[in-house]
Parts: sequence; structure tokens; C-alpha cells
Amino acid sequence: MSVVKIPTVLRPQVGGNKEVELAGATVGEVVEALTAAYPGLKSQLLTAEGELNRFVNVYVNGQDVRYLDGLATAVAERDEVRLLPAMAGGSGSR
Repeated sequence: MSVVKIPTVLRPQVGGNKEVELAGATVGEVVEALTAAYPGLKSQLLTAEGELNRFVNVYVNGQDVRYLDGLATAVAERDEVRLLPAMAGGSGSR
């Protein structure tokens, strides 16, 4: 099982868990298992077409999956999958 690290902003949808362990051979399978277990996350993580929302970054062992194989990126037993929703804000210059 992969360990999925849940950021603070998404923890209310996963019962307050900081991390969950999920099975899957690819990032897509892990995300599918996550959204099956916690349906409230689906619209936050995926588009209507089933692709990663452009405001969500996913890392496997510190590597951004957008520069690997996206949802097809392979994950192995005990890999760390980290979800990082992009945060808006900042005023530029003051």
C-alpha cells in the first residue's frame, strides 16, 4: 500500500487523517481508491473528465507526477504520494 499524505486543507474530507494507506499500482489507481473511500474529495482532485485538477499537485516520493506520467505514474509498495492543492494569494508588491 502507498502512503497518501493529506494536506491540512483536505483533512476535514478524510476524517481528519494526516495520511491514509491505499492500494494501487499507479497514481490514478491510488487517487481512485482515495476518492472511492472519501467521495467528497473527487471534485477537488479531479476534473469532470477524470484528469487531475490543474490546481492540484501530486508528488510521488518528492517528484511531481506532471513531469512523469501523470495519473499513469507507477507507485510501489510504501511509496509516498503527497497531495498539494495550489494556494492562491499574495499581493505581489506592497
